[in-house]
Amino acid sequence: MLADAIVGLKEIGMGGAELRVIDGKNIMDLTDDQLQQAKDKLDDAGLRVISIASPVLKCVLPNAPEVDERFGHDAFASKHTFEDQPRLIERAFYIAHFFGAKILRVFSYWRTKKPEICLESIVEALSQLAFLRDKEVVVIGLENEHACNIGTASETALALEYIRHPNLKVVWDPANALVAGEDPFPGGYSLLPKGRIAHVHAKDCHMHAGQPVWGPLGTRSVRWKEQIAALKADGYEGYLSLETHWPGPGGNKFEASRICGWNLRGLASGS
Repeated sequence: MLADAIVGLKEIGMGGAELRVIDGKNIMDLTDDQLQQAKDKLDDAGLRVISIASPVLKCVLPNAPEVDERFGHDAFASKHTFEDQPRLIERAFYIAHFFGAKILRVFSYWRTKKPEICLESIVEALSQLAFLRDKEVVVIGLENEHACNIGTASETALALEYIRHPNLKVVWDPANALVAGEDPFPGGYSLLPKGRIAHVHAKDCHMHAGQPVWGPLGTRSVRWKEQIAALKADGYEGYLSLETHWPGPGGNKFEASRICGWNLRGLASGS
């Protein structure tokens, strides 16, 4: 529940929130009244909305190669299709403006067995988003998502080479790159244009039998201490956004978020 999340955020000392699911519903599916209720709670708590974690382009690309079923499709209460995208995009920008968020997260369609064949369609879709909002203050943040066609830093860097528009930037997720089979740091990170990193997602895991095993932030295979130090050295001024995938002790995901939040605060302050 949002009220519980706000308590946890304030306890840890976090100053912003990224909105994806509120009270069991994807942010895209909330009514205007429900959006206003959420905004009132966040405003009262003094929490800034930094990003709208939309599911834009998190769907099957028509006439593309077969979807790679090795990757789970974690849609976070979102079941939108390719046909839904025009409506979804307009709603996403409306919500970003409503909350004053400067970043709108987007994806690159569910990953296929030949993601390179999808690059042209992805570039076209992302270019349209970037140029559509040419004069807007909202940044299009492409997340590298292991379950989507752009999952690694190398794939991200290639897409950015094709789209030089300054309004398209990166939501860098090192753990997603790890799951996609890439060394996220220093390998993957070294490939990214540092000035186009708009946002960073923080979670942690190690791989076992080809599958991620999520755990407390800073205790698994992502070299978070070094990654955060490199971001700081490279002039990154955005947020580190906690994205808890670890189920937590006894399956208590709220407690997992608290633990990971404190770990993130310690890593950030010590880098």
